Amino acid sequence: SVLSRYENQITILSDYLEEFPDTDEPVWILGRQHHLNTDKSKLLLDISARLWFTYRRKFSPIGGTGPSSDAGWGCMLRCGQMMLAQALICRHLGRGEYYSLWSFFFSCVCVFSLIKTAQMGVGEGKSIGEWFGPNTVAQVLKKLALFDEWNSLAVYVSMDNTVVIEDIKKMCWCPPQGSSAAHSSAHVHRSALGRNKNAAGFCTGWKPLLLIIPLRLGINHINPVYIDAFKECFKMPQSLGALGGKPNNAYYFIGFLGNELIYLDPHTTQSFVDSEENGTVDDQSFHCQQAPHRMKIMNLDPSVALGFFCKEECDFDNWCSLVQKVII
Repeated sequence: SVLSRYENQITILSDYLEEFPDTDEPVWILGRQHHLNTDKSKLLLDISARLWFTYRRKFSPIGGTGPSSDAGWGCMLRCGQMMLAQALICRHLGRGEYYSLWSFFFSCVCVFSLIKTAQMGVGEGKSIGEWFGPNTVAQVLKKLALFDEWNSLAVYVSMDNTVVIEDIKKMCWCPPQGSSAAHSSAHVHRSALGRNKNAAGFCTGWKPLLLIIPLRLGINHINPVYIDAFKECFKMPQSLGALGGKPNNAYYFIGFLGNELIYLDPHTTQSFVDSEENGTVDDQSFHCQQAPHRMKIMNLDPSVALGFFCKEECDFDNWCSLVQKVII
């Protein structure tokens, strides 16, 4: 079963827990607090349950004649996929659910597949096989979301470190077209995804928000003045972590302990898994069974992209309040 599989992973990962320092400080993972001295197993379950996307080899050549592996260049794309996967888990299942949506990213026809992501990057000035930065992958995800009707996400990428609340609310609210909300209320029904549709098929109500905020936390190195605010972002219940790392080496940061970031590393090359061959593919290669990676915040490249997910308008309002209270 899924639960027993994760329990086996906990047994494997428990051997690595000695690498964590003895401390009473909490560990924060995507808005959830853990304590090493009381709930180690819950911490390990939380980390190992995150979807882990790595380099893959032996997929169909991109464009027919392009690369058949993303090793060496696709790490930021994989990190972007991991952040998006976490958003979709929150979108469809909830933060606490441990369920695999990996096949949504590895079908060759999937909107957010590596192939589609790399091809969309051409419009951002990136050749296929070229490394992406955090801002570029954010822009690519925003464009791809326009073609994804099933998940129905609103993707907002902030510009110049600015989040315009009015623009986000205008983008996320989908009133009935061609008539007033009051007139159409009698013709509204629930869609399979839990959103409302009027008789004409147009979605109404709040469109779940994926908010990505590219930032530069210094010039050549992290400015220490930003560290506390950066860490606060991982505490927010809306947190999807952060994209970043070092030049040409991207990681997906999911939390922190003290002044160390905890991250998933995509720099492992595995064979491509064809999700269309059958529906019983073993998904163990999509969940990291290695020791949680850690990096001192001061060793991070200052160019990062923060991610947040707001399923309902109240989640976004709460996020705005938290930013005002603990960051600004």
